[in-house]
Amino acid sequence: MTEIAIDRVPPLDPDTALALVAGQLGDPFASLGPHQGAAGRYLRVFVPGAKAVMVRQGESEARGLLASQPAGLFVGDLAEGPYVLTVSWPGGEHETEDPYAFGPLLGDLDVHLIAEGQHQDLASALGAQLTTIDGVRGVRFAVWAPNARRVSVVGTFNSWDGRRNMMRRRGATGIWELFVPRLGSGELYKYEIVDREGHLLPQKADPVARAAELPPGTASIVPRHASHVWNDDAWMASRAERQSSAAPISIYEIHPGSWVRGADGESLDWRGLADRLVPYAKAMGFTHVELLPVAEHPFTGSWGYQPLGLFAPTRRFGEPEDFALFVDACHQEGIGVIVDWVPAHFPSDAHGLARFDGTALYEHEDPREGFHKDWNTLIYNFGRREVSNFLIASALYWLDHFHVDGLRVDAVASMLYRDYSRQPGEWVPNIHGGRENLEAVAFLRHLNALIAERQPGAIVIAEESTAWPGVTRASAEGGLGFSFKWNMGWMHDTLQYLQRDPLYRGHHHDEMTFGLVYAFSEHFMLPLSHDEVVHGKGSLLEKMPGDIWQKFAGLRAYFSFMWTHPGKKLLFMGGEIAQRREWNHDGEIDWDLLKDPRHHGVQALLSDLNRIYRDWPALHATDSSPEGFRWLVQDDRQNSVYAFVRALPGQQPVLVVVNMTPVTHWNYRVAVPHSGHWREILNSDASQYGGSGIGNGGGVQARGEAQGSEPASIELVLPPLAALVFVHEGSCG
Repeated sequence: MTEIAIDRVPPLDPDTALALVAGQLGDPFASLGPHQGAAGRYLRVFVPGAKAVMVRQGESEARGLLASQPAGLFVGDLAEGPYVLTVSWPGGEHETEDPYAFGPLLGDLDVHLIAEGQHQDLASALGAQLTTIDGVRGVRFAVWAPNARRVSVVGTFNSWDGRRNMMRRRGATGIWELFVPRLGSGELYKYEIVDREGHLLPQKADPVARAAELPPGTASIVPRHASHVWNDDAWMASRAERQSSAAPISIYEIHPGSWVRGADGESLDWRGLADRLVPYAKAMGFTHVELLPVAEHPFTGSWGYQPLGLFAPTRRFGEPEDFALFVDACHQEGIGVIVDWVPAHFPSDAHGLARFDGTALYEHEDPREGFHKDWNTLIYNFGRREVSNFLIASALYWLDHFHVDGLRVDAVASMLYRDYSRQPGEWVPNIHGGRENLEAVAFLRHLNALIAERQPGAIVIAEESTAWPGVTRASAEGGLGFSFKWNMGWMHDTLQYLQRDPLYRGHHHDEMTFGLVYAFSEHFMLPLSHDEVVHGKGSLLEKMPGDIWQKFAGLRAYFSFMWTHPGKKLLFMGGEIAQRREWNHDGEIDWDLLKDPRHHGVQALLSDLNRIYRDWPALHATDSSPEGFRWLVQDDRQNSVYAFVRALPGQQPVLVVVNMTPVTHWNYRVAVPHSGHWREILNSDASQYGGSGIGNGGGVQARGEAQGSEPASIELVLPPLAALVFVHEGSCG
């Protein structure tokens, strides 16, 4: 081994040497790697703890670098051309190219777009990217930390020592980058950051990581190259039609970890869910599954609603490729996939986004703007272009990379109002002195406009509980641009009604009808979500009053009313089998209940409701149009009876009659729009659903005599706590 001369290498000045040892060096490329001096080319390598370093160029014999000061620094002269280092450690040695031999990594366009907050494919620029540079394979790391003094990438590959792989800052953009040669997928890593005051922060997970360690681990993982081969061309080509406001959309909302457990008691992974959930959802007739948030989150008990890995499918259920396989499996069976997405807030875990570079980078500095007291979380600073870009890039990533068909945006109301859940003096007005969060409004409009442009046919659903106008009006027309909005008012009113003793329901008759006052002001979705079956609220079945027969009958009637009411449908898992217990995220649905004919009957009813909703255009094509709905019986408070017709030109009209008392009404007359035969297509009191079997023999004949404003009428037997659905047979013009 030939030693290299040291006299060509200028010594480090004392301040730089001190900063190097202390891990405070903000510009490592100025001191480390190859440099050209007055006496020729030379090399500095800093590897604290190494015994020796050799350098080899081409076919030349390896030469040892000289140990210098400070300890861990090795120097020597260097010929022109590439070189390879061999570093000797007390436990062995490894060979690598020098990270400081590579020039700037991100292209100028990437840097410009990130700085402008316009990089829509952020996951391809920031984070960990497997790449080859100058013929060398490795990983390119890049992270945004504009107020840091020093940023390093640390991991198992460098013993988590922040002095070993200090990163290059790209000017004033706040982007730090480094290429680590010979690194591959599967490596654990984080960023070690020194703030501008010189304080070492807790090591941070990568905000744009596309894979993460299984909690309680908090490290990011260098991902593999995407390997899934998609087979969903037919679905993607038809998606826009399947997800339009005129389409039948019936969503099965699930928490992947507690839908069903394997034989070992563990949650199914994505492949297991593809094998079992997909055929179940298809057999039940649901058009979509909606997943509670599957972005990586540190606390399982948050159900995913406090995420920190907005680009990483949680490792709880497998690899990112497994999630892609699950989505593809759904698509091949004609089922869409919606994921809950949380841009409203994030948890304050030390390894996450909170004060990421020592400053309020993603959040607001002022807790009156940046802290949610209800959830002990931090609020994104939507007015900062880089933060808005980060969130929009996350949304687009799920849609682009995983072919997800829609996003259900969580907690929109908390985003829209600066005084959300705050007392006077606890919030900061907007520039006009109002309570509206103008920055959040601009963010949501931009988000929805971009998704409409980039992913036509994809849908975005707002969980928005207030009367904010134009939630589903196009952004260009002054609305927020969402595709659909959860109808929280309908859900609250009807559940409140259903929990009342039937004896008193007549005094609250309007709770079932009021939703039609505003039903067509937005594109609504009727949700019976997970939020209604947790935290002491009881299951849907247990909300129903009366004895056990009345509970089942009331739930069947409610589902029938919901599935025939204007609006798309969403039901949380377990509701379809009349789960008796509250949802427990540590368990599974009580599938054994299906051995009971009453529970099996509710499941059969839901399947038939999905089929009827899909097969009869009058029940879905006019969900957002007042022309498709007309009350026939709206004010029969004494009998708690409701009747309405859903109609569509050129299609058979559908008549719905609901009796919300446990009393059979004989010879009940209802005005109808057509004479002739009305065929019964559903009776929620049918024996196959667990009911008493009281009904109308499969149909009724309408008399051609006017009643009220309608030209004909029918006489019905209304079973107790039941809904009847009829279609008119014959041409209706």
